[in-house]
Amino acid sequence: MSHFSDKKPHAVLIPYPLQGHITPLITLAKLLHLRGFHITFVNTEYNHKRLLKSRGPKAFDGFTDFTFETIPDGLTPIEGDSDVNQDIYALCESIRKNFLQPFCELLARLNDSATSGLVPPVTCIVSDNSMYFTIQAAEELSIPVVFFSPASACMFLTCFHLPTLFDKGVIPLKDDSYLTNGYLDTKVDCIPGLKNFRIKDLPDFVRAKYPNDSMVEFILEASGRAHRPSAYILNTSNELEKDVMNALSTVFPCIHAIGPLSSFLNQSPENHLTSLSTNFWKEDTKCLYWLESKEPRSVVYVNFGSLTVMTAEKLLEFAWGLANSKQPFLWIIRPDLVIGGSAVLSSEFVNEISDRGLITSWCPQEQVLNHPSIGGFLTHCGWNSITESISAGVPMLCWPFFADHPVSCRYLCNTWKIGIEIDTNVKREEVEKLVNELMVGEKAKKMRQKAIELKKKVEEDTRPGGCSYMNLEKVIKEVLLKQNRT
Repeated sequence: MSHFSDKKPHAVLIPYPLQGHITPLITLAKLLHLRGFHITFVNTEYNHKRLLKSRGPKAFDGFTDFTFETIPDGLTPIEGDSDVNQDIYALCESIRKNFLQPFCELLARLNDSATSGLVPPVTCIVSDNSMYFTIQAAEELSIPVVFFSPASACMFLTCFHLPTLFDKGVIPLKDDSYLTNGYLDTKVDCIPGLKNFRIKDLPDFVRAKYPNDSMVEFILEASGRAHRPSAYILNTSNELEKDVMNALSTVFPCIHAIGPLSSFLNQSPENHLTSLSTNFWKEDTKCLYWLESKEPRSVVYVNFGSLTVMTAEKLLEFAWGLANSKQPFLWIIRPDLVIGGSAVLSSEFVNEISDRGLITSWCPQEQVLNHPSIGGFLTHCGWNSITESISAGVPMLCWPFFADHPVSCRYLCNTWKIGIEIDTNVKREEVEKLVNELMVGEKAKKMRQKAIELKKKVEEDTRPGGCSYMNLEKVIKEVLLKQNRT
């Protein structure tokens, strides 16, 4: 990789302040660093403290040309334990009101350091598309800003067409009876590129009673700025979402699929950033040794992501469904997974699964998914989890929770046919039945074969010469390096 002495490009990357947004953007930051960029990665002060707590006080020191900075999030500090997720609605409101000024001050500080020769001047911004205030900051400095969407292209398309759904009268729902009277099964045919989708497959916030919903307002505001960045990049591939990418490219000429990023990184050389992790929870790597003792493709991996929560009753239904399936499983139970309390599992359950189940609080997910003993993944359908599972060739059992999860679930089960959906109102008998369907029998075999085929296709996409690889190179050369061509 080439290095640019005084002309070294300097990219400032800023994620939306949630785990599922930080994870893919740090991967993109690593890929840009491998291509010769100086990187400044910007977290909120609150999240940076959480990361130092889980990774260690010096976890982000000493990386060459890769530094971390912080800005305040404008929220009232959480009393007591500072290791909990913040309220998403409050974050959205604060992003609209409080983030621009401290971000501009940070950019000015970085450029002041550049005059002293400490870092190169800031030449571009790569921003989560939800952090749309970065457009104004980039315009003030006359530098390019690239928007990154960590969700699927389908989610991006749906959010962009939110006004269309209002105009056509698809939403808002008239009243609560529309949640149960069959209306959610109505086909959506007013969004170009969206095929075989029902209202229930759209992001859950479309069921809100606008205009009171601040999440809908936030997305409408972000969509209103959709044409202003220099380019859009998405953590997906044309192979995964061809129809949607075709539809988007007619509206956004500068939109590019550059993923899945997990597949990209799987093929990148080992370097000093390989160990750099931005997980809020400390990973238990002992589970990797436990997996070593299991047969190939025999273990169900269970993880509901960083935000999903459930009642104690639902946790028990999952627990006994897994136990009764008799399949070996590795289950990640976050400290805050259960609403209003901690996960309490009976000694009867613990005895029942002692020879085949392992429960821990967090793990290195990509390493787990790529382990030969993993045969299936019970997931909440977060886009990071899905792309990581596809990159590992692992089929999925889907329990979508909120936001873009229903969208992704529809793709998994209906388009790619590498997933099975569990009913929202989870019951142990259904979990037992579907876990076995995922792991053994003819359907399991077909899904596994399709998952492996998809894995090979996304590997081709992210190899040199592949579509996602070429798209990333194009954005780097034609957009991010624009300031360096003098």
